[in-house]
Amino acid sequence: MLDLADNRASEFSDEGWLKSAAERARIANQMLSRSSDASRNAALNAVAANLRRREAQILAANEQDVLAFRGSLAFRDRLLLDSERVEAMARGLESVAALPDPLNRTLDSWSRPNGLQISRITVPIGVIAMIYESRPNVGVDAAGLCLKSGNSILLRGGSESYATSVAIHDAISGGLKEAGMPPAAVQMAPSASRAIVAAMLEATGQIDLLIPRGGKSLVERVQREARVPVLSHAEGICHTYIDEAADFEMALDILINAKLRRPGICSATETLLIDTAVAAQWLPRIIERLGTLGCAFRGDARACEAVSSLPRASEDDFRREWHDAVLSVAVVDGVEGAISHVNRFGSSHTDAIVTGDPAAAQRFLAEVNSAVALWNASTQFGDGGEFGFGAEIGISTGRLHARGPIGTEQLTTFRYNVIGTGQVRE
Repeated sequence: MLDLADNRASEFSDEGWLKSAAERARIANQMLSRSSDASRNAALNAVAANLRRREAQILAANEQDVLAFRGSLAFRDRLLLDSERVEAMARGLESVAALPDPLNRTLDSWSRPNGLQISRITVPIGVIAMIYESRPNVGVDAAGLCLKSGNSILLRGGSESYATSVAIHDAISGGLKEAGMPPAAVQMAPSASRAIVAAMLEATGQIDLLIPRGGKSLVERVQREARVPVLSHAEGICHTYIDEAADFEMALDILINAKLRRPGICSATETLLIDTAVAAQWLPRIIERLGTLGCAFRGDARACEAVSSLPRASEDDFRREWHDAVLSVAVVDGVEGAISHVNRFGSSHTDAIVTGDPAAAQRFLAEVNSAVALWNASTQFGDGGEFGFGAEIGISTGRLHARGPIGTEQLTTFRYNVIGTGQVRE
């Protein structure tokens, strides 16, 4: 019988670990799918309590990772944990536990003329794998959402956050054991080896869904080479459009939050679009205010006409995810120009309009190719926790299965139950 205990530090090679781990994850998934919502909630709450108990160990491991990190300040912020962020991870798990059970819901039911009763019922996807890089807390979010939705998960953390990810996984495993759930439901790769990534990409029949969360090169490689289904977004090139009918103070507050609250997250605004009707009046004030807060800029020709001190943007700057306090700026011809710019340069992630004109807002919401579109709100609300999902395992910009923040509902699929009374097909 296969041992369901975690064997992160086993004798297996990286590729061998994946095969063995996937087998244990499949058995754990079967156990989870049969479990009650109450038992899965108890496991989530036990993991949350264990995260709090192990805060010192998690922060000590995180300090090692941060001291060794040599990247930008924005990426360092994504890596850094403190007591508040550990507590947020624990509260996130408790929020997921408080959500309705996503499993065994009847999505639809109907009767056929021959008397067959057909129902469409939600079930787990199965074995999920996630490759992630600098944000160690995403492992907790992924584990929590998978446990709630009856899925098992294989985690491969990045080298820059590996010590932290291992410490977090130890806390998760401890909580699962306390709650009587199989630790194999959440497994951590034995290293940050690229060989594990390569093995995951080819794990047909072992992994049911692969979710990459990291830089553009990682996500594009996964999308290009994977032989298993992938749910992901490559970039977060998000826009905030300020319309001529916007309230200026509201627009300024929204933009500051959208760009500067946390510049390194995927829903941070990377490009400001402003209506040509108000650009000459408002853009100098916007640049001055954000500049005092440490923001740098790249402007198109018309933005540079309005503010002569702006550095000139190249076309590629409007396709760039800055991950920093840098803002691309373009002047556009009304809502039509804004929609055209978003659909040309955006990444179908999260885009916002600020306006007092409902007609302009409704047109923007209907016509931008965005997984999340907002009216009079910061793009940084493009987040599963802010949607009431408790957490998110990622953002999808694809058009199949799910779009936008991925929570427990999006981590289920469905099957059909067909009940008869002896019918045979003619």
